[in-house]
Amino acid sequence: MSIAKKLKANRNRSLELTDLDRDRLRPRLISIERLSSDLRTGTIQADSLEIATLLPTGFVDLLILDPPYNLTKNFNGFKFERRTVEAYTEWLDAAIVQFKPLLKPTASIYICGDWLSSASIFTVAATHFIVRNRITWEREKGRGAKTNWKNSSEDIWFCTMSHEYTFNVEAVKQRRRVIAPYRTQDGTPKDWQVTAQGNFRDTHPSNFWTDITIPFWSMPENTDHPTQKSEKLIAKLILASSNPGDFVFDPFLGSGTTSVVAKKLGRHYLGIEQNEEYCLFTERRLELAEIDPKIQGLADGVFWERNTLREQEIRISSIE
Repeated sequence: MSIAKKLKANRNRSLELTDLDRDRLRPRLISIERLSSDLRTGTIQADSLEIATLLPTGFVDLLILDPPYNLTKNFNGFKFERRTVEAYTEWLDAAIVQFKPLLKPTASIYICGDWLSSASIFTVAATHFIVRNRITWEREKGRGAKTNWKNSSEDIWFCTMSHEYTFNVEAVKQRRRVIAPYRTQDGTPKDWQVTAQGNFRDTHPSNFWTDITIPFWSMPENTDHPTQKSEKLIAKLILASSNPGDFVFDPFLGSGTTSVVAKKLGRHYLGIEQNEEYCLFTERRLELAEIDPKIQGLADGVFWERNTLREQEIRISSIE
């Protein structure tokens, strides 16, 4: 093996499972036979559309939906086929009909999608919920295209069940570096603060996010799931639209990001995923969350711009 390959392998922090891990974690998964009305946390291995009616009604404070986009995609043996916009809209509507009875009257809902599925999402969401906003987040990397614009963004639709809902704006402020600091006439910094590491301003969040990094091989939260969302992204949704002790539900759990972040932030959580390997990744990540509850890009009660938090940590350590 070359030195370059060996060094790259050493820097790869992606999570992997051993056979011993699988054997140890498998008994933790909740089967249909083990469902109960007092279920507080856990990972159910099942098709969420088939078992939603077995769950208690009115228990969810926050629903995070990251359904398969309208693309042909293989999820570790489970294949989702691209269909017409009309057919995808019907499929999504059928899913929402299954999950809606589980929500509290004060619940909030976030539905993830790309440019193609967003039309269907809005149509369905407007039928069942109050649509509050559309968040667009920039993908740090995007695949090039010779005959079209490069796709480098995705959407998250924010909805509520009613006009009474939770939104903690102070919990999701973003710390931005001040490039051209403005001062009052007496020289006092205006709306920003001077620190040993630079000048920063804590700002209210907008619906356009440019600070999200898609999990990749050097991040310990990374798994081999093809559409994994970052913990930082999900943390924004959970902090904004739930309180400690609330119940967060994700019926398309994937490799477990929603459950992991909910655990780190002191929420109850329930996730459903039909692929056993992804369920086991979830349980392993939940274990690791007990050891290290940090969320990349979140510190001091604010979200930092992409890569800036790490820069500050390096500067502080060099000063010390």
